[in-house]
Amino acid sequence: MCRPENGLFVVGPESAAAHPGPVCYKKVGHLAITDANLTLGRVLPDFFPKIFGPHENEPLDVDGAMAAFQALANEVNAYEAELGRPAKSIDEIAMGFITVANESMCRPIRALTQMKGYDAAAHVLASFGGAGGQHACAIAAALGMRTIFIHRFAGILSAVGIHLADIVAEAQEPCAAVLAPAGGGPADAGVMSALEATLARLEAPVAAQLKDSGFDASSITMQHFLNLRYQGTDVAVMTARPDDGDYVGAFTAAYAREFGFTLDRSLLVDDVRVRGVGRSRPLAQAEGGAPDPGPLPPPVYVASVYFLQGGRQRTPVYSLTSLLPRHKLLGPALLIDDISTILVEPGWAAHMTAGEKLMSVRMDRVTDDAPQSQLAMRATTALDPVQLAIFSHRFMGIAEQMGRTLQRTSISVNVKERLDFSCALFGPDGSLVANAPHLPVHLGAMSEAVNFQVRYYTSGPGSGEGLHEGDVLMSNHPQLAGGSHLPDITVITPVFESGHIVFFVASRGHHADIGGISPGSMPPHSKLLIEEGAAVVSFKIVDRGVFQEAGVVRLLTAPGELAATIPGMSGTRNLEDNLSDLRAQVAANTRGIQLVGALINEYSLPVVQAYMGHIQANAEAAVREMLREFSLQQGLPEVGTVTAEDMMDDGSPIRLAVTIDRTDGSAIFDFTGTGPEVYGNCNAPPAVAYSAIIYSLRCMVTRDIPLNQGCLAPVTVKIPPNCLLNPSPEAAVVGGNVLTSQRVTDVVLKAFQAAAASQGCMNNLTFGDEGMGYYETIAGGAGAGPGWHGRSGVHTHMTNTRITDPEILERRYPVVLRCFKLRPGTGGTGLWHGGDGVVREIETLRPIDVGILSERRSMQPFGLQGGGPGTSGINLLRRADGRVVNIGSKATAKLGAGDYLQISTPGGGGFGDPHDADAVDDSRKRRKGEDGPAAGAGLTGGSVAEYKRRQEQV
Repeated sequence: MCRPENGLFVVGPESAAAHPGPVCYKKVGHLAITDANLTLGRVLPDFFPKIFGPHENEPLDVDGAMAAFQALANEVNAYEAELGRPAKSIDEIAMGFITVANESMCRPIRALTQMKGYDAAAHVLASFGGAGGQHACAIAAALGMRTIFIHRFAGILSAVGIHLADIVAEAQEPCAAVLAPAGGGPADAGVMSALEATLARLEAPVAAQLKDSGFDASSITMQHFLNLRYQGTDVAVMTARPDDGDYVGAFTAAYAREFGFTLDRSLLVDDVRVRGVGRSRPLAQAEGGAPDPGPLPPPVYVASVYFLQGGRQRTPVYSLTSLLPRHKLLGPALLIDDISTILVEPGWAAHMTAGEKLMSVRMDRVTDDAPQSQLAMRATTALDPVQLAIFSHRFMGIAEQMGRTLQRTSISVNVKERLDFSCALFGPDGSLVANAPHLPVHLGAMSEAVNFQVRYYTSGPGSGEGLHEGDVLMSNHPQLAGGSHLPDITVITPVFESGHIVFFVASRGHHADIGGISPGSMPPHSKLLIEEGAAVVSFKIVDRGVFQEAGVVRLLTAPGELAATIPGMSGTRNLEDNLSDLRAQVAANTRGIQLVGALINEYSLPVVQAYMGHIQANAEAAVREMLREFSLQQGLPEVGTVTAEDMMDDGSPIRLAVTIDRTDGSAIFDFTGTGPEVYGNCNAPPAVAYSAIIYSLRCMVTRDIPLNQGCLAPVTVKIPPNCLLNPSPEAAVVGGNVLTSQRVTDVVLKAFQAAAASQGCMNNLTFGDEGMGYYETIAGGAGAGPGWHGRSGVHTHMTNTRITDPEILERRYPVVLRCFKLRPGTGGTGLWHGGDGVVREIETLRPIDVGILSERRSMQPFGLQGGGPGTSGINLLRRADGRVVNIGSKATAKLGAGDYLQISTPGGGGFGDPHDADAVDDSRKRRKGEDGPAAGAGLTGGSVAEYKRRQEQV
């Protein structure tokens, strides 16, 4: 679906679907990309069946689509006129939406190919679907691809694929063999012989299964696989037997391609697999046709088609059935048959491929004057709604690809498996431009970290040294340098252009251990920051291109020097993983620099920086509009205040007063009255409060806007010094990032009556000893809201991490996962009920230290507007001798073999009184959209709407 939102052209994610469908289906549908293609002459009604309209007997409605775009043009041009910009034609607007849709499709292609270690530009674009051929040229050009393949059955390829699909049978057997030692040696001959025997034995049941399905021996092929991984890692690569039989070489090549490096470690076999394939009947083959197919047949029609390059052009239309193998057509052209329409854009040539009974189409770039480069050439620093949407995708794509690189190149479970990291792009002043959808708790905090480093090296202690190309910075201090807590290490790289810093890229990852008084660096009872591990204000981890390994080692092992004065104090317990993940963060930033450089080369620095500002201004306008709408809905005066309060388990209050000024759409978030700094670790640095605010504001904006610094521009935050949310530099804060942040989010959403309380913590579990440390966060119940039930057993709000797979947990650590299930009935009651918490039981196989850092063990997650509270959590230590001990919300314990920890997490609060008839009726209207745009505004778009949709999916 296509719509303008506050100067931004938006396509999707909502679909017009088959019914009612686009406007041109004549079923009172929604303006969609199909309407845009029809308006621009790329879809021709005369070549479509007459199956549209209420009785399904009418052609596509060109006039209806044109009228809808004319109405949209009036809306867009009125907005443009207010800003003093020229009006746009219907063609320009329709083309604008297609351009945005194309970029939306490019973004996941870039992300997925890069994740696997491939360069999209070096490959062929395969296009399928009835409409795929209308967009293929533009998408290929945007991705730098020069060849497109469109199968003759592209319009019904899924159905054809099902018909022609091979039948597969598999047999698999676990294994625990060491295939090759560290050092890159060949496979052990004895082990390989045993594996080959196992594979041969597994072929028999596979062949029998396929024969029972009707395949004879001649149509069955067998494939052998070894599931291989490096010792001490969790990512296995299913490796097919290569032609030369060298599994080690095949694995090494695949691992290097996907992850960008190899390891000097033993190679393990997790399991062996045999796959039998019963070959289905292939498409019949035909002669390749005459070497010279002769002249092209005459076009069946000449259409007026609009192109980004050249505007409206007379475009010949050919029937695919009249073309012969080896025919070649230069764009512009349209190729049409009963199941698809293919647009050959200017600068492309279509070749009819030979060799199949039903030929296919290959398209090649014949010039470099492609639509995407034309788009860049036309861009100026002036705000354009199409370019605004394009740059929104491009900036976000940079952050996402940085994240893919970090995940690929990291070693630790925390980063590679749990995805406890964030990547972002910042302006030269440190303001957030784009943050990939990683961890909300990192959002505002990362901007504070970059801002601090800008000040540090321009007007602070580092001004004499300055920043140079090739420098990379490392920092994690929460109170002094914009950190969240010490395990979250931020790596920041300046992006230079012509000797000047034009952007910053940054990545923040949670390191499983950086020292301190307990394994995992999340001590439940820390009182001082120094007890939580290594604290770094600013360090050049890379100095003019040279990785400073010795300096990093010195910083991360420094806490161990205090072991004589602080019991249990240690330096990092997993230095190898620290160094590997820090290198991965540097690599992710390097990828970001490359992508920023490519964007600047494509559009020019002034244009890129101008749109950085435009995107931030767009987000600012959206937040101001949301604040005004909320003020009106609540019946507040022109300058009015709403308040909210919640209590930590120790009784510390978090108080918030939000004063909204409708005259300019601004707000003051005032935390005066919040409890004082605590003699514990639930203190939260100001950056964490900023993260909670920016996250909550973004959730409440109903439009799909990028999350950036503009979201905070209308907001002034007041936090009294020496309170829970603004502690002294020496205060312990490890719990503030993972516990207090969740409670601040609940309080903000409570003030806006947006959602009941979620579980209100992350249930942080650590265990380990002097040689090993593990950390995880555990799901709970989500709070309900006006129109949705809370989801059960999910990570909520400020955390967005995975939990470690049971197989990986048990394989790498001396524990057994006894139980992991939902905790029924723990969600709050209400018109919309809260989600349930979970129960997780972990048994230890040898003596280890365990720590739990949690909240909502005494204070229940609140409900809203008549909804009931969620059930609080409880942490139980169950000894092997049968004794059961409630260890409270924050505790450390020594567990012996056979002991296990049972963590029962809180449920979410309910929303609305089910006995209030008016509320029930109002909720039904909300669900049906009967109260108009104002009533449904909070449920039609944006993050909360997407959250609601996911809550309702099963």
